[in-house]
Amino acid sequence: MTTTTPTATAVLNPRVIALAHYAARAVLEKVLARHGVTFQQSVTLRLAAVAEGPVERDRIAGDVVGALKIDAAEAHSVVDELVSAGLLAPHESPHESPQVRITDAGRELFETTSAETAPVTARVYADIPAEDLAVAGRVLSLITERADAELAALAE
Repeated sequence: MTTTTPTATAVLNPRVIALAHYAARAVLEKVLARHGVTFQQSVTLRLAAVAEGPVERDRIAGDVVGALKIDAAEAHSVVDELVSAGLLAPHESPHESPQVRITDAGRELFETTSAETAPVTARVYADIPAEDLAVAGRVLSLITERADAELAALAE
């Protein structure tokens, strides 16, 4: 396995972004694996956990599609997996589309995995000046916006 040592002259490019993403994701996946949860399930569960109540099933699947760039059928399958595992539950409302809500077990799992990754995240980001983090956040958000637009154009 080849690793790189960041330097003060490192230039942001697709490889640098990918290496950072995959390194951070690998840490998260190690934690999730201890709890029998996949990365896709974690992303989906987080969306339900931060919602202020039940979420339309199509909306949560759509948000997963947008976040992970997977197809809608796969996103709905992930929602089904979480319902089957008892981490999400159907929430019926007579006047709205089908909804799901996070269960107590789902909330506990989300809080546990978040608590386990928080110290690692703190160490990874330690001593990076707030100004640098703000610039990186703006640049990465712009790259995401532009890449999403390119992806949409390719789909046409």
